[in-house]
Amino acid sequence: MKLSKRSFCPLSSALDFLGDKWSLLIVRDIAFVGKSTFKEFLESDEKIATNILADRLSRLEAQGVVSKRDHPHNKVMKIYHLTQKGLDLLPILLDIVLWSDQYLEITDEGRAIAEEIRKDRQGLLDRLTKELEVTP
Repeated sequence: MKLSKRSFCPLSSALDFLGDKWSLLIVRDIAFVGKSTFKEFLESDEKIATNILADRLSRLEAQGVVSKRDHPHNKVMKIYHLTQKGLDLLPILLDIVLWSDQYLEITDEGRAIAEEIRKDRQGLLDRLTKELEVTP
């Protein structure tokens, strides 16, 4: 899947790559909520439509942000994991949480995550990365 670029500006290129809010919310659900299946992603508060979810998972996989495997107990189901490229998005997501905490109205759970980031950002990143790494 080839991306079209508006320019070679790093910010513009990143936005072309990430697409829209759904892509980052899928990464969020994998990283922070522990979701890994299509059905679990559909249950998110944001209520993504099935066709959009299928498209974003396909895009994220084509771009190397997620990979999928057969579910160990149900070969029809797939389990989605973050690749190294996906894991490398975690610091960006943490920065977005901190920015949101400072400037937007967010949930108490969001504020607790922001506080955890402020207390030990690197420890949180290390723990998340370790929990999310998938052995081949």
